[in-house]
Amino acid sequence: MNVSRPGLRRSALLVAVVVALSVLPGAASARSTRQSFTVDRSGTFTVVGHGFGHGHGMSQYGANGAARKGLTFAQILSFYYPGTQLTTRPGWLRVLISAHTTQDLVILSTRGLILRDRGTMKDYPLPSDLGATQWRLGVTGTKTVVDYTAKTGSKRASWHRYRPGGLATLVGDGVFRSTAGPLTVVMGSGNRVYRDRLAAMSPTPGTSARATVNVIRYDSYVKGVVPAEMPASWSTEAVRAQAVAARTYAQWSAAQYPRRYYQICDTTSCQVYNGRGGEYPASNKAVDATSNQVLIYQGMPAFTQFSASSGGWTSGGSVPYLAHEADPYDDWSGNYVHSWSVKLDESVLERRYPAIGDLKKITINSREGGGEWGGRVWGMTAVGSKGTASLSGDTFRAIYGLRSSWFTLK
Repeated sequence: MNVSRPGLRRSALLVAVVVALSVLPGAASARSTRQSFTVDRSGTFTVVGHGFGHGHGMSQYGANGAARKGLTFAQILSFYYPGTQLTTRPGWLRVLISAHTTQDLVILSTRGLILRDRGTMKDYPLPSDLGATQWRLGVTGTKTVVDYTAKTGSKRASWHRYRPGGLATLVGDGVFRSTAGPLTVVMGSGNRVYRDRLAAMSPTPGTSARATVNVIRYDSYVKGVVPAEMPASWSTEAVRAQAVAARTYAQWSAAQYPRRYYQICDTTSCQVYNGRGGEYPASNKAVDATSNQVLIYQGMPAFTQFSASSGGWTSGGSVPYLAHEADPYDDWSGNYVHSWSVKLDESVLERRYPAIGDLKKITINSREGGGEWGGRVWGMTAVGSKGTASLSGDTFRAIYGLRSSWFTLK
């Protein structure tokens, strides 16, 4: 889910991370703060809150605030991920290109183009004397075939079969790379440019289906992530901290899926990744300055969640270094993300839980603890004319599209 906010061009929610690896009861000390709010006859109620996002790990506004106060990127990371250590770990990552939904992978022809057969790991330099304008990895049955298109004279370009090494089909999946630089994928929604390698991967052995995967070095990948998650114009040390957090999150994800045909996606369900076309010079400098640096915990890549704003308190997560603590750096940003207020309609909750009837009262049963009102909401009860419904603060937040689960009702 992409969100657009002044001064912050990023996906603040990281939806799949919130759903799958959200704060767990027991990850921080629950605080029973029973509070009941009566819904008036207008059928509306006001919610006021703090923060933007799940609040686990690094606050991006907080990182910028810390940088403005003189902290280095290493100090920022140490604050938001206490107990982790910086180290250097290069490597490669497999990124699913979700916008490419067709079976065939088509790229623009470029100098130094090389095709690899993953079945034999043999490379085939593609000829430059065919007049090819595009190259394609297609499928015949369950096997990968290679085609090129060339325009001759006034005739419309047409596809021609190419047999690498004299083979009618590849033994395994096909991978393009170029010695001359990035590759351009041809898409109906508009061409996109990617660094390193592009593969047409089989999700399962023996299938005719193919998915486009960018096989890429971590630093190259992070260059396409950072400006999609944090403005490249922000304080240098904050952007460097974002680069390390994004690189570490990618390595953590790769460790969860070492053998899957892709290890991370390019949307808010993972991290937003826009390829070579989404890069900015300022954020590229931050990536280069922190080249291959990641955070580890007990020898493994850390689960470096981050969100737009902690609101002044970070939220405890599923691991020790996602701590629940006061965040003195997040309050510089003013009221827009640090504090907010919105009026809601009871009918939205009634449609979600029709068995309760007419909503009469909302009770907050427990909170995380820490901060105003007792911290982020954990447990709630909606009381209606016919019955009640129990729900979490995250569920209530999702139903109404709230910026965070740290709120109260008025």
